[in-house]
Amino acid sequence: MRVFLLLLALLAPAQTAELKLATWNIAWATLRGADDRAVPRDVPRRSEADWALLRQYAARLEADIIAFQEIDGPEAGRKIFDERAYTLVFPAENDIQRAGFAIRRGLRVTQNADLAGLDLRPQARYSLRRGTDVTVEAGGAPLRLLSIHLNAGCREEALSSSQQCESLAQQADILAQWITARQREGVAFAILGDFNRRFMPTGDEFAARLSQAAPLTRATEGYSNPCFANDARGGRPFIDHILLGGAARGWLINNSMRVMVYAERDARARERLSDHCPVSVRIRTP
Repeated sequence: MRVFLLLLALLAPAQTAELKLATWNIAWATLRGADDRAVPRDVPRRSEADWALLRQYAARLEADIIAFQEIDGPEAGRKIFDERAYTLVFPAENDIQRAGFAIRRGLRVTQNADLAGLDLRPQARYSLRRGTDVTVEAGGAPLRLLSIHLNAGCREEALSSSQQCESLAQQADILAQWITARQREGVAFAILGDFNRRFMPTGDEFAARLSQAAPLTRATEGYSNPCFANDARGGRPFIDHILLGGAARGWLINNSMRVMVYAERDARARERLSDHCPVSVRIRTP
């Protein structure tokens, strides 16, 4: 009997898991009052109806792991993500525009040390943001994930062309070091978030710095972004990306990249919801 059970165990297929990964910048998701100096004066405050609408979209997204950006801590996060369904993970900082994760309960998650170096100006009033680093166990295979929100103001220019671009170049080097460490570790990994950078089809310096560290698969490659597109301008280049590295490159399910566009098209939709739409892919672990 013991031999028979052992044979069954050996013949049983390896456990697999299909996961939906998403990235979503939710644009100044804060509960701070209009008199709080930490928030720019021109940032609109959301009504309870706005928060409820965001929560509806979060539920409709049905992602297992959401790398979010611009959420001002757990209290604001719980207004968007149902805490009965998701565990929220934030970096150890007080930045209003924090990058973190909402991870479906039932998935085993370990929070690693923040990628603190991404915040090049931690003492500034509007500092840059740390990266939040977690490891999720999926189908028995570890997946290392990094949620980021990089410096703005250098969407396609040369990395030496301005102060903003030089800052982005520094962040690219920090990300490349993180990628190299994951490659040496031999773990599947992904970087998700608002890169504030369009990956140009050829000769993009930023993309080259990352790919020199390890081969990467960019889920948004070859697509245009339909978020707030219209007949006049059509889709736009993505600045929100999902990069897969290591074994995770082979886990990507073909043609699974999606953008969840909002039904609301009025002038205030960007203030009520966000000027970014959720971007997602599906992966299948071994």
